[in-house]
Amino acid sequence: MASFAFSLNGKPVRVEAEPDAPLLWVVREHLKLTGTKFGCGIAQCGACTVHVDGQPIRSCITPIGSVKGKRITTIEGLSANGSHPLQKAWIAEEVPQCGYCQSGQIMSAAALLSAKPKPSDADIDAAMSGNICRCGTYQRIRRAIHRAAGNRAQGGAK
Repeated sequence: MASFAFSLNGKPVRVEAEPDAPLLWVVREHLKLTGTKFGCGIAQCGACTVHVDGQPIRSCITPIGSVKGKRITTIEGLSANGSHPLQKAWIAEEVPQCGYCQSGQIMSAAALLSAKPKPSDADIDAAMSGNICRCGTYQRIRRAIHRAAGNRAQGGAK
């Protein structure tokens, strides 16, 4: 066991964990933030996506030892009350069906919009290609990202 200090959703935290413990389980089990989901455990589905220093990563394979001193943002850190433009757009476009993958989808979309505030369809498709939605709401996801970006003319047919 070792002690790890980092910023979680803008607040300093310190946890005791094995250095190779996945960030996902530290966030969920030690810090009790359950918005980040476990999907596949091999970084293929994207349900566990969080930001480390502003970059989207798969928390299921990221050891806690690698994030010491870094800034971690989970879905809970986007906004305290669901007011983030992506969260509002997700609701407006009725994106979720089962909803399981949505926190990872939103975190990937937030990283995209941070890097490209006005993404094209191709930008969205490239950025979101690593996130799997079993319900197949990809067109809604694209529309929601365009809505959050203020791109009203794109986003596919409804």
